[in-house]
Amino acid sequence: MNSERIAYKVVTRSYELEQMATELENEKAIGVDLESDSMFHYKEKVCLLQISTQTKNFLVDTIALKDLSLMKKIFRSKEILKVFHGADYDIRSLYRDFAIEINNLFDTQIAARFLGFREYSLLSLLKELLGIVIEKKYQKKDWSKRPLPIPMLDYAAWDSYKLISLHQILKSELIKKERLSWAEEENNLLSKIRPSITKNGHLFINFRGAGKLASRSLAVLEAILQFREGMAKRFDVPCFKILGNKQIMELSKKQPTTKKALKATNCLSPKQLNSFETPLLQIINNALNIPENKCPVYPNKAAKSFEPMAAKRIKALRLWRDSRAAELSIDPSLVCTNLQIQLLATNYPQDIKDVKNLSLIKNWQSKVFGMEIVNLLKLTG
Repeated sequence: MNSERIAYKVVTRSYELEQMATELENEKAIGVDLESDSMFHYKEKVCLLQISTQTKNFLVDTIALKDLSLMKKIFRSKEILKVFHGADYDIRSLYRDFAIEINNLFDTQIAARFLGFREYSLLSLLKELLGIVIEKKYQKKDWSKRPLPIPMLDYAAWDSYKLISLHQILKSELIKKERLSWAEEENNLLSKIRPSITKNGHLFINFRGAGKLASRSLAVLEAILQFREGMAKRFDVPCFKILGNKQIMELSKKQPTTKKALKATNCLSPKQLNSFETPLLQIINNALNIPENKCPVYPNKAAKSFEPMAAKRIKALRLWRDSRAAELSIDPSLVCTNLQIQLLATNYPQDIKDVKNLSLIKNWQSKVFGMEIVNLLKLTG
């Protein structure tokens, strides 16, 4: 950890939160980060909210303070810049737990990617741009425990402490490279992201590798996933702490129906065998007895095929995309994603207006690359 000692205030009471919110109303920019307990509980939650100004640092205990309504005005303000790093998860979490919406966002990770940084983690940027070295030894600790030890609080403060300084450096470089508008549009889109809504249905839909399993194996997989979900909820732990995905896939393929067969799979620890042997065998046997016509079927999406000319355009666009990305020293996906390329190839825009009207094409992409794309497609045919 960097030897510099950070001064911070831990906010645990409503009146302290009110005082902090009043102070923040006069700020031009704040750095923001949060810590959660996703590694330790069935239903994750925000446990600590870190906020830094140019001169002060606050650690808001969101377990002691479950109501952050006073902060909504701050985060919604278009006058106060909110600087995050890798804001996607944080934005979803703040909205999920506190209905907090964010305006005027600057994500230092997005900025770093548009500037061509190959390493754009917060640790890498702090080291490269500010000469600060931080160890992430508390990243996977249980942030829901109280009281939090001083070393963990010290560590947490660092995650927001230098975000404003990073913003100033990165913004200056974006302006020099004439890419600030690119990052601003991406930040605006990111600020509107919301938590995914879980739809009722089979759990195997989001399980990696399920699409390759036969119908009978899917029935076993679904039964085990439902069992794991129930146990995780009962004991308030993440699902992976009950059974890992590799273990579940192995059981779904081998489908052991006896104690001997289950033990022979060698995919369960002695503790897991002792705890789950009987229920696992029961649910596997039940799944194997489901009538064939009642077994689930994975809803495979048909492979998308393109007419010859569209396929030709896709190839040309990919070559152009990779070349332009190399010239700009940025990741090719920032220039144009594969999905955007497919959209361009199949819609075959004839002018810049047509490019702008395509829903997935961003304004900055249209402005910077629009005519290049139109001319390329005309040449390709």
